[in-house]
Formats: sequence, C-alpha cells, structure tokens
Amino acid sequence: MTARIAVIADTSLQRHVLQQALTGSGYQVVLNSDPARLDEAQLVACETDLWLVDLAQLEDSPLVDNLMESATAPVLFGEGHAPERHSEHYPRWERRLFGKLKKLVGDPSAAVGPSLQTLLGEAQRPNRLELPRALADTPLVAGEPARQVWLLAASLGGPAAVKAFLDALPGGLPVAFLYAQHIDPAFESVLPQAVGRHSQWHVNPARDGDSLRCGEVVVVPISQELNFSDERCMQISARSWPEPYSPSIDQMMLNLAQAYGDQCGVIAFSGMGSDGSAAAAYVRRQGAAIWTQRADTCAAPSMPESLREAGYSSFSAEPRELAEALVNHLAEQCPN
Repeated sequence: MTARIAVIADTSLQRHVLQQALTGSGYQVVLNSDPARLDEAQLVACETDLWLVDLAQLEDSPLVDNLMESATAPVLFGEGHAPERHSEHYPRWERRLFGKLKKLVGDPSAAVGPSLQTLLGEAQRPNRLELPRALADTPLVAGEPARQVWLLAASLGGPAAVKAFLDALPGGLPVAFLYAQHIDPAFESVLPQAVGRHSQWHVNPARDGDSLRCGEVVVVPISQELNFSDERCMQISARSWPEPYSPSIDQMMLNLAQAYGDQCGVIAFSGMGSDGSAAAAYVRRQGAAIWTQRADTCAAPSMPESLREAGYSSFSAEPRELAEALVNHLAEQCPN
C-alpha cells in the first residue's frame, strides 16, 4: 500500500515542489496546505502515515505545537527550501528527503518485486526485430568481452518495460547490457527469469572478476556496489550503494562512464524519483548517450522525465522503438 503523506508548508513554491517530489517518488499526498489555512479539526481528521512540516518560520507556531502533541503519525521536519527542480542541487536534496521517508514509512519501490509474478505468467512470444544486414554479415561476437555497454536503468514499472525492450531485440548484437533495477533484494534471484524468459539475451547475475560479454544482460547487484578494474572486469564491492537507492543508478552511471567513456550509453525506463539525474552531466561529458522511455508509456514517468526535462536525453520513445533505435545505431557503426 502506498504511504500517505500530509504536507504543511508556508510557501506555494515549496508546496508545489514537495508535491512533485513526493508523487514522483511513489508516495500519496493526502494534504498539502499552508498552515494559515489549517485548523485543529482538519489536523485531527487527516488520515496520514507521516506529517511533513516545512516552514520558513517555525517560531511560535501553535499549529506545530498542536501537531507535535496530538499526532499519531510521525512528524518529519523537511530539508529546508527546495532547489529548482533541474538545478544541480535538487537530486541531493531529494535523496536526503527520500532517505528519511524510506526509513519512516517504507520504500514505494517495494511494489516492484510482487509485480514480477505477472511477467512470469505471460505466455506470448514477442515479435522480434530483424537483424540488419550490416550486422548479420559481421562475425558473430556472442560471448566475447563487449567493447560497448549500455545501462538499462529502472524503478517502478521497470521490469515490464525492460522485458518489452529485450523481447524486441534480436540476438547477435555487438553489445552487452547492465540492468540496474530498484527492487527489494528478496526478489533479486527472480528478476533475470522474469525479464529474460522470452528473449534471445542471456540475463545473468554479476560475476566478480569477469568481463561483460556480448549477448548478455548482467543484473546489477541490489545490495553491493558494482565497479570495474582497469581491464574492465566487474568488481563487486563489499560496500553497499550510497543511500537511499538500491542499487544507486547515479553511482552505476558514474562507474560505467569512468570505465567505458563514449563506448557506453544509458536508457532510463519507467521509474520514480530522479535517480540518474545527478550523474547525467558527467556521463554526457564522457561522450555517452542517454535515452529515455517516453512518459506516456511509463507506469511511473518521474525518473526518465527528470533526465529529459533537464536536457540530458537525446531520444525518447516506447520500449520497442528504443530497441529499434539501438539496433540501427549499432548497424551504423559497422564498417562499410
């Protein structure tokens, strides 16, 4: 069940930004009000799992005093004035807020795991794209260390979108994928089968010390950070990902771009929040492409839309169109 949040903020801009951040991260906002418009009866009547109080002036606030005395739900004081949504400071502000909410009322991405049962029950065979002649005529590269790697990044609604993308892709492409999915670690072992069962791609867990290989999708570890050696071998760290995301798409993007430079890319699928936005400028400076799933085809559009609205995404489409664009992109790289 989605956690309910009641917001009290004394500026219209702060209320607007908090509304966007909370709903974009999968929470239900049941109240969003100026304290001057609230009375004690409204406080008592509000059914919420958490009060988020973000006031410029906290001194001598009878409303806050009443709330602290009578609230049956936790009261969280906010992170102060929110930065502009597309400023470089916004992702850090959002991460701090989301980290606190996750500890107090849970993580909305917990809904991702149970949704895998729907994918496991699907029986249809996908209509796969044809391999272009330019790629069909090149020597088979399946199993060789990949020179080019694309990160598939997703949160809520991600497994269905990533499955549609992989279902459409033909085998025989000279590329490997990393798949970073916000999900409860309890469902980590089910994820490869759920997204790969109708695909020509092998979906595997990460292997410490091995290369990413053409023809495979490697699922990024949920609880441990994945990095690369100087020889581009996977290194599964003993340390966990930076809070609050598991895995951290921002950190995975940084680690991948450091290792592969302009020989990597990112496709952000359906998801909540803005994980990935903080690392996007660095990824683009390395010469890597960032693509996004089109908002109207997402179960949760906030994550890809954050990248698109900030100007980092060079192409947006539904999953099958993203697969087709990638096939054409790889075909264009083939020597004549």
